[in-house]
Amino acid sequence: GKLALAEQMYKRALRGREKALGAEHTSTLDTVNNLGVLYANQGKLALAEQMYKRALRGKEKALGAEHTSTLDTVNNLGNLYKIQGKLALAEQMYEQALRGFEKALGAEHTSTLDTVNNLGVLYANQGKLALAEQMYERALRGYEKALSAEHTSTLNTVNNLGNLYENQGKLALAEQMYKRALRGYEMALGADNITTYIPALNTVWGLGSLLERQADFAKARIMYSKALAGYEKVGPDHPGCQSLREILQALNTVAEKEGMEDIEESANN
Repeated sequence: GKLALAEQMYKRALRGREKALGAEHTSTLDTVNNLGVLYANQGKLALAEQMYKRALRGKEKALGAEHTSTLDTVNNLGNLYKIQGKLALAEQMYEQALRGFEKALGAEHTSTLDTVNNLGVLYANQGKLALAEQMYERALRGYEKALSAEHTSTLNTVNNLGNLYENQGKLALAEQMYKRALRGYEMALGADNITTYIPALNTVWGLGSLLERQADFAKARIMYSKALAGYEKVGPDHPGCQSLREILQALNTVAEKEGMEDIEESANN
C-alpha cells in the first residue's frame, strides 16, 4: 500500500519536474533515480533498470562520470544487477562506484562504506567468502566509527555477516549477528515498523534459515511466516514472497512426512 502511494507521488513529481525544468535537469534525474529504487523494492526489476539507466545517462552528461550523484546511480545499478543474477556486471558497477567514492569522498565516508558492504554481498553470492568477510569487516568498522553501533547501516552489515557466518557453517556466530541486527532494528525503528522494513525482514529470513539448519523446524516455520507476511505487505510481487512460499511448502511437506512416520512408529509399537 505505502509503496503504491509512493509510486504515485514520484510519478507526479517526475511529470511536474519534466514540465518545469526539462527531462535532463538534475532534479528531474534525482526523481528518476528514486523511482528506480522504488521499482526495485517492489520487485519491478525491468522498470527499475530503465529508470537507473535513464538517470545514469543524464547524470553523466550533466554532472560527469565522477560526480557523487552519478556514482549513487552506478551503485544502484550494481544492486539491481546483483538481484537479477548478473554478477559480473554488478561487480563492475560496484568497483566503479567504490573507486569514485574513495577519490571524491575518502575511504571512511558512508557512501564509500555502502559500496564496500555491497561488494561484500556480491563476493558472498559468488562464493568468495574470505573476500566477502574482509569487505563486511571493513564496512562494519567504518559504520561503527562514522554512524554508531545501532545505526541501520551498521545493522545491515551485521546481518550480512550473519549470512556469511551461516554459509561458512559458523552457526553460533551467525545467530549472534542475526539477533544483534534484529534487536538493533527494533530499537531504531520500533517493533511495528520493522514488520515492513526489508532489511529487518531479511534478518528474520536469515534466522529462519539458521533454525532450519539446526533442525528446529517449528521455530524456523514461525520466522519464515513472519518474513513472508512482511514481504506481502510491502508488495505481493516482491521476489522474496515466492521464495518464502516455496520454502514454507517444503517445510510443511517435511513436517507432514515426519508426522506420518511418528504415527506409523506408534502403530508398530
